[in-house]
Amino acid sequence: MRNNEETEGFDGEASNTSMISGANSPYQPTTEPVHSRNVFRAIRCDLDYIKSHFGILKIIEVVLALISFIFIETIMMCSPCAGVYLFEFVSCSAFVVTGVLLLIFSLNLHTKVPHINWSLTDLINTVTSTLFFFLASVVLAALNHQTGAEIAAVIFGFLVMGVYGLNTYLAVRRWRLGDSQDGPLQTSEYIRARTASRGEVESRPELP
Repeated sequence: MRNNEETEGFDGEASNTSMISGANSPYQPTTEPVHSRNVFRAIRCDLDYIKSHFGILKIIEVVLALISFIFIETIMMCSPCAGVYLFEFVSCSAFVVTGVLLLIFSLNLHTKVPHINWSLTDLINTVTSTLFFFLASVVLAALNHQTGAEIAAVIFGFLVMGVYGLNTYLAVRRWRLGDSQDGPLQTSEYIRARTASRGEVESRPELP
């Protein structure tokens, strides 16, 4: 009997000790891993946007801006070089900025930051790119030396300017309509993602 009582006492002390050490342990379970998994799960490719008018125009703009940049980079000698340098800067900047926006919209990353007016941001980018491509193409056409690379760069510069102009027209029309097409969609997706995240956290049983 004494052995049993000593064993039970030892087990009770061991369990109390483990509970105390567990309470004082810095490695406490948290909900952060669940939140991180929810963030990565929410990132998905939005095929509807890619197939839309804005998605197709974004892809064409990125491709044409890249081709224009490649052509202008093949020019080895220039005098004066102001037109070449301006066109190089415009084409590279448009390729990077438009490519980043295409990636953000295609992966629905804009729903993670709903406080930013993404429609207005896209509008500013398209208007700026249209004006700068027009200016850079005109300057390069006036100062070029009739080489094949310069002529090709001018042609593609005006082409991408036309695509940006069409995108600007559609973006202005959407902005005047008060984002009736994309605004509610972005808001509903954001609310749905937040609801799903809270549902998974609340469904987890509380730790004793």
